[in-house]
Amino acid sequence: MIVIYHSNDRAEACFANGAKIDIGVDQPVVKCIFDLAKQYPDEILAWCNSGLKDHFNTQDIESFLSAKNKLISCNPGTDFYLGNRIGYVEESPFINVKKDVVYPTWLMSGDAGAAHAGVFNSVRKYSSLQEGLDYFLNSTAKRFMPSGLLCYAEPGLLKYKNTTGSVASGNSELFRFVSQHYKKQWVILLFLNIWIYERKLPVLAFLKSLLYRKKRVTDIHFDNSKTSSKIAPESACIDVIIPTIGRKDHVYDILKDLSIQSKMPAKVIVIEQNPDVESHSELDFIANEAWPFPIKHIFTHQSGACNARNIALEHVDADLVFFADDDIRIESDFMSDVLKKMLHSEAQAVSVNCLLKGQVSTYRHIFQWHSFGSGCSFVFSRFLKGLQFNPGYEFGFGEDADFGMQLRNSGCDILFFPTPDILHLKAPAGGFRIKKRLAWHADEIQPKPSPTIMLHMLLHYTPQQQRSYKTTLFFKYYRIQRIKNPWAYYRRFQKQWDSSVFWAEELKKNPELNRLNN
Repeated sequence: MIVIYHSNDRAEACFANGAKIDIGVDQPVVKCIFDLAKQYPDEILAWCNSGLKDHFNTQDIESFLSAKNKLISCNPGTDFYLGNRIGYVEESPFINVKKDVVYPTWLMSGDAGAAHAGVFNSVRKYSSLQEGLDYFLNSTAKRFMPSGLLCYAEPGLLKYKNTTGSVASGNSELFRFVSQHYKKQWVILLFLNIWIYERKLPVLAFLKSLLYRKKRVTDIHFDNSKTSSKIAPESACIDVIIPTIGRKDHVYDILKDLSIQSKMPAKVIVIEQNPDVESHSELDFIANEAWPFPIKHIFTHQSGACNARNIALEHVDADLVFFADDDIRIESDFMSDVLKKMLHSEAQAVSVNCLLKGQVSTYRHIFQWHSFGSGCSFVFSRFLKGLQFNPGYEFGFGEDADFGMQLRNSGCDILFFPTPDILHLKAPAGGFRIKKRLAWHADEIQPKPSPTIMLHMLLHYTPQQQRSYKTTLFFKYYRIQRIKNPWAYYRRFQKQWDSSVFWAEELKKNPELNRLNN
C-alpha cells in the first residue's frame, strides 16, 4: 500500500509499505497520485491531509477496499467540498450522506481516502493534472459511478471524527463543477435558486462557468476483481415475497417459473389482498397442486402494497429475500445467476433490470442504483432487521424509494444488475394500488406535489434539494395549467405547495392516515 500525506494540494511525504519514497513528493497531489499509480499499478493508493495523519486508519484500508473498483473517502467536517448548494442541481440520494455508516456517494474528500491504483490508471486520460485533489476526486466519482466505479463515504478511515476537515469550495468552484458535469440549464437553475432562496447574486461565478466545456462521460471498464475473499457460500437460501390483488393467472405463472429454477426458493410468501369483506381466496392452486417449495399463503382484507410486504417480512427466514411483483416472468437460471453475481460483487442489495416485452436495455454495467424496485430486488435479510415499508405511502407513490433510503441509511448499498433481466408484463387488471379515497381528496386546494412525494422529500432530501424541486415544479406545472397570470399562478401554486407540506407532516405523525380514511 502507498500512502500520500499532503497539504495545500501538494504532496509532502509518500510511503510504500511503510518505507519513505521520493516519488511525487513536493508536487501537486493529483500528479503525485497518477505518477505513483503508474509506478505501482498493483498497489492500493491512500491519501491523507497531513493535519489528520495521527487519525488515519491505515490498518483497515485493505479490508475496506475488498474490490478493485472501489473509491472511498472520509470527510471529518460538517460540509463536503462542494457544500450544501450542490443540492440545488442534484436530486439523487447520493448527496444526503449519513456519516456514521458506509454510504454510497460521489461526494469525495481529499482529507482521507483510498482506491486501487487501477482506478486512477483507468481514468488518467480523462483527467486534468492541474485540478486540486478535492475537485479531481469529486469529478472522477461523479463521472464514473455510472460505469461501475463504486464510491463510498467510509467513516472508518479516520479513528476520530471531532476534527476539522478541508475548507468547502467557493462559488467559482461550485459553478465550474456544475458547468462541467451537468447540462448548462442546471447552471442557470443553480444561479436562480441561490437568488430566490438566499437573496444572493453570484454573477461573476455564473458568467465564468459558462466558458467551461462539459467533461466527457466515457463508458470505461473498471476491474471489479476482489482483493480479499469475503464471498459468502453459494448455498445461501432465498425467500420470495409476492404481494398480489386480483391477478390469479399471473401469480400462477410466476409460481411455475419459480418451480423450475435451478436455484430453488427456500420458501415463497404470497400475500393475497381483497378489500371485499365477503370475498375468499382465488388462489386455490396453491393448495391443490404440488410445489417443490413451501408456500406461506396469507389472505387479508386489508389492501395496500406496504402492508402486504410488511406482513411478508415477518415470515422471512432465509439469508436472502427476493421482492417480486406478481406480473413478472423469469428464466429458469434467473435466481442462480443473481445469487452468483451478488456473491461475486459482494452486493448487499440489488435491483434487477425489469423490462417490458420488446424493450431493449440501455445499461451495460453493474453500478450503484439511485432507487429501489420493490418488485424486482434482492436484499440480504440481515439488512432488513428493523426495516418496514412506511405505511405513510400506502395508496400513493414513493414506498420503493423510501425503502431504498432506509437501506442506505442503515449502511446497505443498492447495486443495479443489467442482467439477468425480468420480463414485466405490466398487467392491466388487479395491481397493488386500487383506487382509494385519500385524506386530502375533498380539499378545495389540492396539494401539489402529491403529499406522499412531499413526505419522501421531507424525510430524505436536503433543504436545497427540496427548494430546487419546488422551483422546477413551479416552471413545469405552469405550462400545463390554466392560470396564465404569473402572480396569480404563484399564489395558487404556493397554496398547493403548503397544502402538500401540511398533509406530508400529517403522514409523518400518523402513517396510517390514509388507511384509516378508507
